[in-house]
Amino acid sequence: MFTYRRPDPATLPPNNHPPYRSTALRHPREPLVVVPQTLSELTGPVYEHQAPGPLDHDLTRQHPGTPLGERIVVAGRVLDDSERPVSDTVVEIWQANAAGRYAHYSDTHDAPVDPNFSGAGRVRTDGAGWFRFVTIKPGAYPWHNHENAWRPAHIHFSVFGPSFLTRLVTQMYFPGDPLLAFDPIFKAVPDAGARQRLVAGFDLELTEPGLALGYRFDIVLRGPHATPMEA
Repeated sequence: MFTYRRPDPATLPPNNHPPYRSTALRHPREPLVVVPQTLSELTGPVYEHQAPGPLDHDLTRQHPGTPLGERIVVAGRVLDDSERPVSDTVVEIWQANAAGRYAHYSDTHDAPVDPNFSGAGRVRTDGAGWFRFVTIKPGAYPWHNHENAWRPAHIHFSVFGPSFLTRLVTQMYFPGDPLLAFDPIFKAVPDAGARQRLVAGFDLELTEPGLALGYRFDIVLRGPHATPMEA
């Protein structure tokens, strides 16, 4: 049976974070209604639209041509709140291309669309909780949160975990990015140590010689060392 431990409040961004302006429109204004958990919610199953395909993990091989930009490997482990591996769970990512533009009709950023990069991938973890993606390092992009606002390079992650209640949506950032100091979404996590759990580490062991640099990003579901949730 999966045992839940409450996350450290320092890992939880506040529902209303004025520097991140859109939170004012997205958080509940009334007290939450607690719904009792049932056995199916605690134990699964996790339903999928379809199983991950053979190239879903490699965002550089999903089109006839090669996408532009710096090729990278992003890998890590999904762990439960006791830091045990979570196997056979779906990990999804989505991101902007190397120019900082999403392959989505609502993205009006004045940057080129890459016809060979859709920016979305998914994979199942193996028996030890490992996942691995090959992708392109995303570019920074402007947004309308405040004057001269730019989002740091980041990759969105969604992890289902062992049941519906353990799904986690977060963002992964890159080490040494100067924009992190100015980003209200990253800084919405109260504790500085918890924020650093959102920053991947460069990992030479994951690097593929002559092909791609490697970054390690472990994800912990719930508990005192949980990976902070981010929109």
